Amino acid sequence: MKYQTPLAKARGLGSAKNGTHHWWMQRVTAVALIPLAFWVILFVQQVFYASYPEIKQWLSSPLNLSLLLSWAFISFYHAAIGLQVVIEDYLSPKWLLVWLVKLAFLAGAISALVFAIRIAVSAG
Repeated sequence: MKYQTPLAKARGLGSAKNGTHHWWMQRVTAVALIPLAFWVILFVQQVFYASYPEIKQWLSSPLNLSLLLSWAFISFYHAAIGLQVVIEDYLSPKWLLVWLVKLAFLAGAISALVFAIRIAVSAG
């Protein structure tokens, strides 16, 4: 008859290597998105009532451009981590779907970077 402590029984039942990192990154990105969300709401309100040259002038400010890009990159990263967790928990084949999700969100983040910079630095 074997007598084991709860810790001894739990050892070897699975890896906890990446779960903690994903959990922390979800929380860190969520906290970072809170103040950025207020700024994005102001930006969207301005987009509805401003002309294209006014938006261009507003985005040519380094602070506004960096806040917009920060919001885009953090949002894409936060969503990618969240979807990865859902895929790993509930779907199959995991590796293919996780790879496709990461690729799609990377493409979205790069597109946001290119479009924001093109608007900010375009002439005329």
